[in-house]
Amino acid sequence: MWEEVPACTRFNFAPVLASFDQLLVGAWLTVRLSCAAMLIGLVVSVFCAWGKTAGPAILRHVIDGYIEIIRNTPFLVQIFFIFFGMPSLGLRLSPNSAALLALVVNFGAYGTEIIRAGIESIHKGQVEAGWALGLSRPQIFRYVVMKPALRTVYPALTSQFIYLMLNTSVVSVISADDLAAAGNDLQSATFASFEVYIAVTLIYLALSVGFSALFYALEKAAFKYPLGR
Repeated sequence: MWEEVPACTRFNFAPVLASFDQLLVGAWLTVRLSCAAMLIGLVVSVFCAWGKTAGPAILRHVIDGYIEIIRNTPFLVQIFFIFFGMPSLGLRLSPNSAALLALVVNFGAYGTEIIRAGIESIHKGQVEAGWALGLSRPQIFRYVVMKPALRTVYPALTSQFIYLMLNTSVVSVISADDLAAAGNDLQSATFASFEVYIAVTLIYLALSVGFSALFYALEKAAFKYPLGR
């Protein structure tokens, strides 16, 4: 005969549903942090990719050092350095600002290598054709190099964005008000650990699937032109 499940092990989602708006506020900040970090990080990535492929030697060495440091250290340590270490240098940031800066720095390093690979995939003959047509260096970089390179690296960049968004869960350690922090606060108030983190997991899953579908639709709409070689 089956024994009755003790009351202490029965799941109760009522407290989570009652405070679900708190999780949605945290999810909204997660989306804002991720989108802002990606937009700013893309600017950093494009500049660094240009520096690695066409910049002076000293700039290439600086960019290489930046990439190696970021890609070979934990994201958590990077956040701690920015939030706890930089005040020693006179730069004190709020938790949300420190989280944004850490995400930008992290995305910039990975995005640089992604975009650099796309730039180097462009055949030199296409660049030479641009020179033959009288295009300026910025025009060649924008139309001949970046446009087809962006199409090539678009899937990798979108995957990096999803990874970046999931990485925002780490910023709760410095009290940034993201989804993970909202979940921690709600768990502390309700003691419904299983229910709260099931809800948080489902929200992260919904965000990842939703952005993946959005990026797929954008890819179909934006990259209809043929990829020439």
